[in-house]
Amino acid sequence: KISIEWNSTVENILGDKSLGVTAAVLKNTITGETREIDCDGIFMAIGHNPNTQLFEDYLELNDVGYVITKPDSTSTNIEGVFACGDVQDDVYRQAVTAAGTGCMAAIDAERWLERQRK
Repeated sequence: KISIEWNSTVENILGDKSLGVTAAVLKNTITGETREIDCDGIFMAIGHNPNTQLFEDYLELNDVGYVITKPDSTSTNIEGVFACGDVQDDVYRQAVTAAGTGCMAAIDAERWLERQRK
């Protein structure tokens, strides 16, 4: 069984080398309450808010702060500026897709730079 513990931080992971993970101590980020839960594994998501505040006066952002890119591209509303990964992907939000869009942005940037030389 998998449970999602919203608004929580992991204070401690309990267990040992022979048993592995046996429990976790969680702290509720709203109430401050701590509690121990039994578990045999942990998957942590460390936030899904894009860190894009410094771009809000320049780049077009959606209503939750992700950089908007042109369809089928990593191009933004500013020529020569490309966005990828956790600041651009508001659907999948996974490391593997961030790496993939990072590669796409690198190729888009390289092609843009080549066009500037002509």
